[in-house]
Amino acid sequence: MSDPLIRIEGIAKRFTARDATISTVFEDVHLSVEQGEFVCLIGHSGCGKTTILNVLAGLEPASDGYVFVAGREIRGPSLDRAVIFQSHALMPWLTVLGNIAFAVTSRWPEWDPQRVRQHCQKYIDLVNLTGAEKKRPAELSGGMKQRVGIARALAIQPKMLLMDEPFSALDALTRGMLQEEALRICAETRQTVFMITHDVDEAILLADKIVLMTNGPGARIAEIVVNTLPRGRSHNTIHKEPHYYPIRNHLVDFLLSRSKQFNESVPAGYDPKHPPLVTPGLEREIPVAAQTVATPRPAEKAVVVNLRH
Repeated sequence: MSDPLIRIEGIAKRFTARDATISTVFEDVHLSVEQGEFVCLIGHSGCGKTTILNVLAGLEPASDGYVFVAGREIRGPSLDRAVIFQSHALMPWLTVLGNIAFAVTSRWPEWDPQRVRQHCQKYIDLVNLTGAEKKRPAELSGGMKQRVGIARALAIQPKMLLMDEPFSALDALTRGMLQEEALRICAETRQTVFMITHDVDEAILLADKIVLMTNGPGARIAEIVVNTLPRGRSHNTIHKEPHYYPIRNHLVDFLLSRSKQFNESVPAGYDPKHPPLVTPGLEREIPVAAQTVATPRPAEKAVVVNLRH
């Protein structure tokens, strides 16, 4: 079996306060992401989700541990890792084409203008912005700006795409449309994605695996939920899948109760180096060598959870 594309080995993040006390945001975090996987990370505010993403991006160092991408340790930012932020982060004086071309020429400075333009056009077409090439950000809707950000990130052909709640600032209709666009694009490109989200339903729609973080301080990965719903999911049909509500209820139950209780009472046999893989809705868990496998809880009545405080 080939090595995973991303390997996180025991990372931690600590801060020293003015009174010299040390605060541990998260610790002993271990995770592997395979080539082509879409992984979502969910947890309450303060558990260090965005900090983990920043460590993966090389934007800040971990206090302990190591992160490897394609066998190489991360020691700073790289064009092999593209980040899509909550805001579009476009340069307002450049057009759609110009924003994407800026990233492309940074990746391949030896390319001539025609090749850059043709390459950019491929990704403009991919995100359905054909015809908007000459528009500036002020002329675009919020959803179109995020499409430009996605096209810019994909155009440099990164090994890993990092997404920090990229759809959270959009209205519900635009958000749903872009979520399904993201599914289509990732299916076409086989892009490896690591995404932060507060939205349980977004995670179920997009992710192959959903990583659950305990509450901070001292947060850890409690378990990894394998999404057993078939690929090709959509908002119109996902709720009809037999595993949808068991998965959703399992996630909500964790966020409302078990995430708070985990650090106070760590489950017997828990090993942070091998977080358990769970498959809510299936009769048996996935057999994973050398991993403790948690038993999914029975499906409960679905409730709405809001993680923003």
